[in-house]
Amino acid sequence: MSNEAATATTAADVAPEAEPFPHGLGVSLPHADARAKTEGTFPYAADLWAEGLLWAAVLRSPHAHARIVNIDTTHAREMPGVRAVITHEDVPGTPRYGRGTPDRPVFASEVVRHHGEPIAAVAADHPDTARMAAAAVIVEYEVLDPVTDPEHAFEAEPLHPDGNLIRHIPLHHGDPSAVGEVVVEGQYRIGRQDPAPIGAEAGLAVPRPDGGVELYLGSTDPHADRNTAAACYGLSPDRVKIVVTGVPGATADREDQGFQLPLGLLALKTGCPVKLTATREESFLGHAHRHPTLLRYRHHADADGTLVKVEAQILLDAGAYADTSADALAAAVSFACGPYVVPNAFIEGWAVRTNNPPSGHVRGEGAMQVCAAYEAQMDKLAKKLGLDPAELRLRNALATGDVLPIGQTVTCPAPVAELLQSVRDFPLPALPKDEPEEDWLLPGGPEGAGEPGAVRRGVGYGLGMVHMLGAEGADEVSTATVKVHDGVATVLCAAVETGQGFTTLARQIVQETLGIEEVHVAPVDTDQPPAGASCRGRHTWVSGGAVERAAKMVRTQLLQPLAHKFGMSTELLQITDGKITSYDGVLSTTVTEAMEGKELWATAQCRPHPTEPLNASGQGDAFVGMAFCAIRAVVDVDIELGSVRVVELAVAQDVGRILNPAQLAARIEAGVTQGIGIALTENLRTPRGLVRHPDLTGYALPTALDAPDIQIVKLVEERDVVAPFGAKSASAVPVVTAPAAIASAVRAATGRPVNRLPIRPQAAVVTDP
Repeated sequence: MSNEAATATTAADVAPEAEPFPHGLGVSLPHADARAKTEGTFPYAADLWAEGLLWAAVLRSPHAHARIVNIDTTHAREMPGVRAVITHEDVPGTPRYGRGTPDRPVFASEVVRHHGEPIAAVAADHPDTARMAAAAVIVEYEVLDPVTDPEHAFEAEPLHPDGNLIRHIPLHHGDPSAVGEVVVEGQYRIGRQDPAPIGAEAGLAVPRPDGGVELYLGSTDPHADRNTAAACYGLSPDRVKIVVTGVPGATADREDQGFQLPLGLLALKTGCPVKLTATREESFLGHAHRHPTLLRYRHHADADGTLVKVEAQILLDAGAYADTSADALAAAVSFACGPYVVPNAFIEGWAVRTNNPPSGHVRGEGAMQVCAAYEAQMDKLAKKLGLDPAELRLRNALATGDVLPIGQTVTCPAPVAELLQSVRDFPLPALPKDEPEEDWLLPGGPEGAGEPGAVRRGVGYGLGMVHMLGAEGADEVSTATVKVHDGVATVLCAAVETGQGFTTLARQIVQETLGIEEVHVAPVDTDQPPAGASCRGRHTWVSGGAVERAAKMVRTQLLQPLAHKFGMSTELLQITDGKITSYDGVLSTTVTEAMEGKELWATAQCRPHPTEPLNASGQGDAFVGMAFCAIRAVVDVDIELGSVRVVELAVAQDVGRILNPAQLAARIEAGVTQGIGIALTENLRTPRGLVRHPDLTGYALPTALDAPDIQIVKLVEERDVVAPFGAKSASAVPVVTAPAAIASAVRAATGRPVNRLPIRPQAAVVTDP
C-alpha cells in the first residue's frame, strides 16, 4: 500500500503513539475562556475603549405613570463638555420596538408608562459630565395614578394605544362536565424575579464613514438587535453592525434594548464613539423581569388519586410593554397541568399591561410559575386522600405517547416516573444533632436567633417540564461554517456564548467529526448569517446541528480522495483519535497527513421540524421538544422564626445525551441554585409601580452559604431522535422545578399551605406546633 500512496500505511506499520488527546463529545472539555475569566483578564463590554471616546448617560422617569407636559434640554445642552442631548424628537426611524411585540418607544414622548422609562440621553466628554447633564434635563410631569394590580387592568383606562390585554388563551380539552370524587382548590402568587446579571449592561457605538454605525455589545441575539436598531435609526440593516463582545453570562435576554438604542443614536449624532455603562440601578430599572403571576386552580381526582380534571386561571403581569409575554403565556397555559396525564383540562390565561416594570424572557418563563401552583395542588390532593405525595405523582406521571392538554402527543422521551423514583429512593441526608456543633446548620445561619428545638425537617417533591427552542410556528434556523487549514479548524457561527457552553460544544463537535485537536470558534458579529437567540437550549440543538452538518461536509471532502484512491466509499472510512482508518484496517493515516496542503470548508443550516400556533381552543402541536426534571428537597424550618435552610436537593433529569459531563453538571447546579433564590429570597418589590431598593443589597440573591448539597442522582440518556445529538436543554428545567420542590418541603415541615413565592417567614411560622 505504501507504493500507492505516500501517506497511507498498513496498520502493522504504525508506530506506537502517545496517549490520544481528550476530545470530542462526551468529554469534559474545559471552556476556552475559563482561564481568562478566572484570572480576571477576560475583556467584558465594560472594558471597551476607542479613540475620541464620549460618555453617555440616560435620564429615566422617576414616576410609574405620568403625562409628559414639557421637556426642556436647554440647560443640559449649554453645559461645558456636552456634545449631544437627544429625546424622542431625535429618533429618525420607527419609534417603537420590542422583543416579541414592537410596542415600546425608544424615548417616552407623551406618556411615561413605568418607573425608569428613558426620557432623554446625553453624550459628553466625561462620564460625570454626562450624568450631570442628564440630571439637568427639565421634564414637567403630570403624575397619574398607576395601574399596578393586573386584575384591575381589565377595567382600567387603556395604558397603551394597543390596549391593556396582550393575549388571552382559552384552553379547552376533554369533557367540561367531568368531575372527580375529590376536589382541591388553591390560589397562588409568584413574585417578580430579576435576572440580576453580575456584570451590568455596557456597550460602545462607533460611527462608520458610510453613515452607519457599529455597536459593540454583550448581545444574546445580535441579528434581531441589529434589525431593531436599524429600524429605529432609519437605516438599512447592512449599515448597522453588531459585534458581540464580552457577554458576562445570561439568565434571560442579556441586553436591555432601551439601553442599546440611545447609544447608537448618540454616536450617529456626534460622529464620535460613545460608551455607556449602566449603573446597577439602571440595570434593575431597564431590563425585563420574570412575570409576576396570579394563579387559581381546581383539581378533580378519583378516590385512588387518578386525576380527572384540572381547571385553572393564570394571569401574567407583563408590566408596561408586551415584550415576550405572549410566548410566556403560551408556555404557562400549555404546561398548566404539569407532567401528568390529565384527560380533561380547562385553562384560561391572560397577559396584561400595567404600570409595573416590564416583564419578559427569564429562564423557564411561564413554566416556572405554573409548576409552583400545580405541585402545590398535588400536595393538597395527597394530603386529602391520605396518600404519599410521591406515590400520587407516580400514579399520574406523563410518559412518551401521552397527550398534553394542548392536544399534542409527547413523541420525545418522557421518563417522568423513572426520574421521580430515582429521587424518591435516594437515601435521605442524616438528621442534625439536637445541638449542632456549628451554628450555621441552623436556619438563618450564624447570626440567626433560632433554637434547635424549634427546627422541623420537611421533605418535598417537584416535577417540572419546559419546552425547547421556540414555539407556535417560530422559524428556528441556524447557519454555521467550518473551515480547516494547516490542521487547524475554525467555526463561524453567530450563536452567542452566554455561559451555556456553546463554544466548547462546537469545538467538541468538530473534534469528534474531523479528528482535529485545535479548533477555534470565531467571534460573533452580524456579518455572519443569523443563528437566533441564546435561550431555551436552542444553540445546543440548532446551532450545534448546523456545526455538525458543516463538519460532516468537510469530512466528506477530506475522505473522498482517499476513498476514491482505494476504491471504496467514504462510509467505509472512519476518523478516530486523529487517525483515518478503513473498515478492514488496511488503510491507516493521520488526519494531519491527509490535510497537508489542503484548505477545506463548508456551510450548513439546521432547521427543526415546524410547529404551529395554538388555535382558538388552545390546541396545536406548538413545541419541537420537551425536557423533564424531578427534584426532592429536604429543608429545615425554624417554626418559631419562619427561617428556612435548604439542606439538600436531589435531582434527576432527562438530558437526552451527555455531551460534556462537567459542563452539564455545572448547568444543573446553577439552575437549581437560581431556583433557591426564586423560592426563598428574590422578589423585586414595586409599591405603586416604583422599584424599591434597585441594588444588590436590597435584592437578596442566594450566595454560596445558601447553596445546599446538590445531589445529581440520575441523568437519563434517552436520545431525542429529532435532535442532532439527541441532547436536551439542561439549565431551564431545574430552575422551573426547584422552587416547587422547596415549597413542597416547607409545607411538609410546617403543615402550612405555602401559596406564595418567595416564601415569606410568616408563611413558615407555626403558632400551635
